[in-house]
Amino acid sequence: MATGVDALTNFLERYISFDSIPRMVITDYVEILIISVLIYELMVWIKNTKAWSLLRGIIVIVVFIFIAYIFQMNTIIWIVRNALNVAIMALVVIFQPELRKALDVLGRKNIFSSFAQFNAPAGTDGRFSDKTITEIVKACYEMGRAKTGALIVIAQNDPLTEFERTGIDVDAIVTSQLLINIFEHNTPLHDGAVVVRGNRITSATCYLPLSDNMALSKELGTRHRAGVGISEVTDSLTIIVSEETGHVSIAYEGNLYRGVDADFLKEKIEMLQDKPVEERRFHFWHQKGRAGHE
Repeated sequence: MATGVDALTNFLERYISFDSIPRMVITDYVEILIISVLIYELMVWIKNTKAWSLLRGIIVIVVFIFIAYIFQMNTIIWIVRNALNVAIMALVVIFQPELRKALDVLGRKNIFSSFAQFNAPAGTDGRFSDKTITEIVKACYEMGRAKTGALIVIAQNDPLTEFERTGIDVDAIVTSQLLINIFEHNTPLHDGAVVVRGNRITSATCYLPLSDNMALSKELGTRHRAGVGISEVTDSLTIIVSEETGHVSIAYEGNLYRGVDADFLKEKIEMLQDKPVEERRFHFWHQKGRAGHE
C-alpha cells in the first residue's frame, strides 16, 4: 500500500511542480468566468442554428486529419497545410448567415440596462397602456372564434421601419373593432401583418421575413413562419391567429408558443409593456382588492 502511495507521490513530483502554478488573483477568476459564459453562449447558439450540423461535419474532417497525422499520411498532411488559409476563409463564408444572426442578437441585448435606462419608455403606462393590451387580447380571441387569420407584431425596442414601409400607413389608436375589421376576409388590408407601436397601429398589410428554422412543424403555414421570422431578427412579439383552427399562438425570440390562452397572452404582452415597478405593484394590489371585494 505504501509502495503505491510513494509511486503516486513520485509521479506527481516529477510532472507537477506546485511552485510553478501561478497565484490566482481576482481578475483571473473574473476572466475565467467571462470565458466560461462566452463558451456556453457559443455552444447554445451553435446548438440552436444550422451551424450545429455544419460543425459536426467539421469535427468529422478534423478527426480524419488527426488520424492522418497519427499514421503519417504525408500527402494528406501537405494538402491540409496548404489549404488551411483557404479553409478559414471558406468557414467565414459558410457560417456567414449564422454569424450575422449572432451579431444581431448580441447587438439587441441591452447589456447595460441595469446601469442606465437607454430605452426607458415615457409615462407611467410603459410602452403602451393596459387598455391597449385588453383590446389586442379581446380582438385575437374574437377572431379565433370566427376563424379569422391574423398576424399582429408588437414592437419593443428595435425599429420596425423597414417592415412598416412594405405595408400601408394606418396610424390609428388600437381598438379591438379596428383590428377585427382589418383582418376581415376580402377587405383591402387583411393580407399581411399589422404593426403595433405604443398605443397605435402604425401600418397594415406588412410583409415579414419567413423563418428558415427546420425544427418548426411542417403543418404550419406561411403566417406562422412569418411570425417566427420577425421574432428572430427583432425583439418584437408576434401574435398569430390561425385561420384553420382559430388557435392563438405567440412568436418571441425565435420561439413559437402554440395554442395559448388569454391569460398567457396577456402576461406575455405585459412583459413588453415595461411598466414602472411602482405602477405594477399598485395595479396588482388594486386588482387583488377588487377580487377580494367581489
